[in-house]
Amino acid sequence: MRYLHTMVRVTDVDKSLDFYCNKLGMEEVRRIDNENGRYTLVFLAAPKDKEVSLKTRAPQLELTYNWPAENGKSETYSGGRNFGHLAYKVDNIYDTCQRLMDAGVTINRPPRDGSMAFIKSPDGISIELLQEGDALPPQEPWASMNNTGSW
Repeated sequence: MRYLHTMVRVTDVDKSLDFYCNKLGMEEVRRIDNENGRYTLVFLAAPKDKEVSLKTRAPQLELTYNWPAENGKSETYSGGRNFGHLAYKVDNIYDTCQRLMDAGVTINRPPRDGSMAFIKSPDGISIELLQEGDALPPQEPWASMNNTGSW
């Protein structure tokens, strides 16, 4: 058995790609538009996984966009927290969180411990960010920053 991907449903492909690619730093590696099934699948890889993903299909994130029904209505999704969360290791938790904050992303659980933070996607999917290697020494403003919302 081999882990392939995690699928999350999205309501706006452009908004989701802006979040996952432009803000979080993932890269699109494959896209499938299925007119008969009326959906689009976009597969993303973390930068350090991209080459491995292309060669051996290492774990990816699959964004699934179900096209609006023929009456023009889109399905509404809720319960992002019920999904659990995605998790990614980052080179520097503080730099990553600052870059995300500067891009308008709310840090729901700041990296007070120099090791872990949580953010959410535009569709409410919780994303855990973990420091690669040992935790960084606590530093401000993160050490005294309060939680925001849920994760």
